[in-house]
Amino acid sequence: MTHSQENLKVQRLVVGVSLALFILKITAWYITESVAILTDALESTVNVVASFVGLYSLTLSAKPRDTEHPYGHGKAEFISAGIEGALIAVAGLVIIYEAIKNLRHPHEIGQLDYGILLVAVAAAVNFVVGYLAIQRGKKNSSLALIASGKHLQSDTYTTVGIIAGLVLLRFTGWVWVDSVVALIFAFVIIFTGYKILRSSIAGIMDEADGVLLKQVVATLNDHREENWVDVHNLRIIKYGSVLHLDFHLTVPWFINVHEAHREVDKIDRLVKEKFGESVEMFVHMDGCLDYSCQICSKHDCLERKAAFVKKVEWGVANISSDNKHRLEPFG
Repeated sequence: MTHSQENLKVQRLVVGVSLALFILKITAWYITESVAILTDALESTVNVVASFVGLYSLTLSAKPRDTEHPYGHGKAEFISAGIEGALIAVAGLVIIYEAIKNLRHPHEIGQLDYGILLVAVAAAVNFVVGYLAIQRGKKNSSLALIASGKHLQSDTYTTVGIIAGLVLLRFTGWVWVDSVVALIFAFVIIFTGYKILRSSIAGIMDEADGVLLKQVVATLNDHREENWVDVHNLRIIKYGSVLHLDFHLTVPWFINVHEAHREVDKIDRLVKEKFGESVEMFVHMDGCLDYSCQICSKHDCLERKAAFVKKVEWGVANISSDNKHRLEPFG
């Protein structure tokens, strides 16, 4: 099963769970008439819409590349995550509105015991399914799946707060607690929506992923070989679950094309072992120059023009630069 197929399978589960839990929460609101449960149910309507949007985007991103989309359709996941983040924020604003209205015009709460039980079940299911979606999304580099998982878990946090408020209300009779708890967790939801929206915009704009860059650089440093004289101009772009990696690799100038290609294959296997099979790598080959000898640790090199001085430690800053590494002065 491919990563795209795995993502679709998990997202279908998210859709089914979102629909079932929405019905469960509407039932809980019907028997309690709690504004907190009502706002939780409203947030679940966003879950339902967002889960279908996520399913559509993953279906689209799983389509093979074509002449009009040579890099595939993975960018659809960023759009999906952006819509989902915006919907989460809107749900938070709706909760604030309903909570303030209930503070001004409080009403009696109905069968709290059954309501608490139903929303507790919803919270537990939401958290488990959200965790599964996030873990699968991280494994397969699927922003849409991660967004769906975070959305479900944000719903869980809201529900936990509502349960705490309802339990307090159950034993104290303080009707205002219902609205106050809803207000507190509305801001948590809005912040979660902002973070998801921010990540989606970064993906659409091809913003550099600092964490991912550090991981790639660390992997290359840890498994560096003597024919990898230099790596520079490294760039990473994510298209949904596909990672596009391109850079310039400096190798000894006297090795033939087949030997140079074997070095690229080594890096390709290394990167895929670390980051999964959904990696595309484009490498520009450079032959070493005289000044490269000072940073080249290749043993028994018959073409060496200068003694080896030290190995340049690759970091995010210098490996991303378009300049070949060298020690100054030379010659």
